[in-house]
Amino acid sequence: MKERILATADRLFYLQGIRAIGVDTVAAEIGISKRTLYNHFPSKDALIAAYLERRFVRPPPSAPDASAKTAVTQILSTFDSLERRFASPDFRGCPFVNAVAEVGSTDRTVKKIAKAFKESRRVWFRERLEQLGVVDAEALATQLVLLVDGSIAQDLVRDDPAMARAAKEAAKVLLRNAGVDVGGGAATVKGKRAPQ
Repeated sequence: MKERILATADRLFYLQGIRAIGVDTVAAEIGISKRTLYNHFPSKDALIAAYLERRFVRPPPSAPDASAKTAVTQILSTFDSLERRFASPDFRGCPFVNAVAEVGSTDRTVKKIAKAFKESRRVWFRERLEQLGVVDAEALATQLVLLVDGSIAQDLVRDDPAMARAAKEAAKVLLRNAGVDVGGGAATVKGKRAPQ
């Protein structure tokens, strides 16, 4: 029952908005009483937190023996994945940003989960950049995350999946400026083969 409640809340919160959906709507959608819902989640805030935790899928850690080319491919394929998601008719942006925007920054639990999610993505980029031997992997990881979030915002406003492609091209520029070869062959940093 708990999973049914979460799956229903996930769909309704993401597609219609957290503020627009009350626990009575979630309960009615499943065909249960609000009391039954409250037996599993004592408040709407607890249900919102569980919804976000359910969506928080941590990216896989990089293998220590992963090649530099694989790291470049992984970074750039992030934008290919975004383009596919943007093309979906039910894409409504980042659920974590949406939750902070709707619930407000005063809800510390929502903001904490959203911040942890965003940080996990930045760290994922940083680890791949470190594999490539990028000198300031920390700063470049932040810039790549900004490209991801910016492309999401642009897609929502323009309804144009090509925004992910534009972000990918900008990512290539940033990577090249950091000395990473993003073209064919093995990835290199500043003219040397990147560490493997």
